[in-house]
Amino acid sequence: MTEADATFDLVVVGGGMVGAAFALAASGQGRSIAVVEPREPARQWPEGEIDLRVSALSRASQRMLQRLDAWDRIRELGASPYRQMHVWDALGGGEIHFDSRDVGEADLGHIVENRVIQLALWEELEAAEDVVLLCPAAISDMERTQAGWRLLLTDARSVETPLLVGADGRDSLVRELAGIATEGWEYGQKAIVANVRPERTHQETAWQRFLPTGPLALLPLADGRCSIVWSADDARAAELLAMDEDAFSEALTAASESRLGRLTLDGPRAAVPLRLQHAKQYVRPGLALVGDAAHAIHPLAGQGVNLGFLDAAELASALDLAESAGRSPAGLWTLRHYERARRGDNLAMLAAMDAFKRLFGQDGEPMVSLRGLGLRIADRFAPLKRRFMDRALGLGQDLPPLARPWIGH
Repeated sequence: MTEADATFDLVVVGGGMVGAAFALAASGQGRSIAVVEPREPARQWPEGEIDLRVSALSRASQRMLQRLDAWDRIRELGASPYRQMHVWDALGGGEIHFDSRDVGEADLGHIVENRVIQLALWEELEAAEDVVLLCPAAISDMERTQAGWRLLLTDARSVETPLLVGADGRDSLVRELAGIATEGWEYGQKAIVANVRPERTHQETAWQRFLPTGPLALLPLADGRCSIVWSADDARAAELLAMDEDAFSEALTAASESRLGRLTLDGPRAAVPLRLQHAKQYVRPGLALVGDAAHAIHPLAGQGVNLGFLDAAELASALDLAESAGRSPAGLWTLRHYERARRGDNLAMLAAMDAFKRLFGQDGEPMVSLRGLGLRIADRFAPLKRRFMDRALGLGQDLPPLARPWIGH
């Protein structure tokens, strides 16, 4: 590679939700920042159209987005609160119900289109004087230098930085070129996503039914529709995708036990192969991974982007801590501080979701009966339910500063 065209204190590869949030969290501290992203987010879309890709944002994620001045814009573009959650087992008969009123909260979280989150963050980045958006652009190669990293972009430009952050998704090229291995496995499932119109009101409630072939989630939208995430074994997913709209609607209604009456498909379907994946290291000298570049999780609890936002908040906090202590933000002391703070928690969440997937995927006795009994006991044991909700809401203090509860809350 030749001499770089530009040098930045920090380069973030990937300007999606997590990468944009991290870049914004790291700005305003006297650093020059570049974000490398292949395409700008959509700026507008037809009225009434709901994107197939949505996220269930936790309260911790909401607080972070508020502190990054993106939440008001997200609310303006569309955020759908959900106040209750019903989870039940197709075979075991057990059921558990969560209600935000039980913990004195207005809601349990918000369902938001991914494009809405990215656009709100992107607009804040555009207004940040210390951020340069290299878009459209992507990296084609990178090499370690004495001063950090040199990146070659696909348009033949190159940039140098002492600190490179990979936020480029579960197939991360940054991770691959840095030689960081992953562990995990394919689930042999696909997540089918679509929007549907329920016959009855969704009651601002998230509904999830565990089926032997994978869980079905119905996520409430503000206009009365639901976004679905139907995880199904590959063979079943292929059948569902091949169905015409009426047949799919019938299958979906049956899978939901008609809890909301007939569910009618409203628009296209898409499917994403599912895997569990965890980077063996999150950091190298002058390099860190965040979000899906570091970990990919089963979507049954909707935790993927929330884990990524916590990565972003923790890494931004580690950089600030290092500078206040007179240490290099790109040094291994700084980056390992971030890795220690996040890798264990992420691994625990990956393991828990994997265990749930496997537990509810079994259809033999006595597991089915024990599973149903466990859900019924958990539903009646208030302290356990409160612990689940506290974690989902992010009410604890063991969070990075950007995601912590407001003082006095």
